[in-house]
Amino acid sequence: MGKDILARDVNEAKLEALIETMYIAAQADGEFTAAERAHFVSSVQSLTEERLEGKKLDELLARFEGEYKKNGQKKAIASVKARLGDERTCKLGLSMAIRMLASDGVLRTSEREFILDLADTLGVDRAAAAYLVKEIAG
Repeated sequence: MGKDILARDVNEAKLEALIETMYIAAQADGEFTAAERAHFVSSVQSLTEERLEGKKLDELLARFEGEYKKNGQKKAIASVKARLGDERTCKLGLSMAIRMLASDGVLRTSEREFILDLADTLGVDRAAAAYLVKEIAG
């Protein structure tokens, strides 16, 4: 499931939901570090085949931030789940969230708890989520 395949396989709504899933993950510990932001930008550029960068990316981030502040984490995740839809895309969103959280080299206990909560909301089995964590973050 390479990112180049992903960009062709999902519609715009799912692609945006995948990007928002990474944003929500980056906010899980209450801070969006420089390492996380760099990983986020790099991932988005790769996902969108560099069609989303600069001002367009900044506008999307500002919208995510506004919605996140207004609605909170639980509603943001529920919204993402509705747009991701199928199990395969939800699992992909979870794996992208895990990569986002692991981008600074450390998966804290609170981040691991967030991953399990996210898996539950997305309908991904906790054992599958734990396997993803092990595969991605070691």
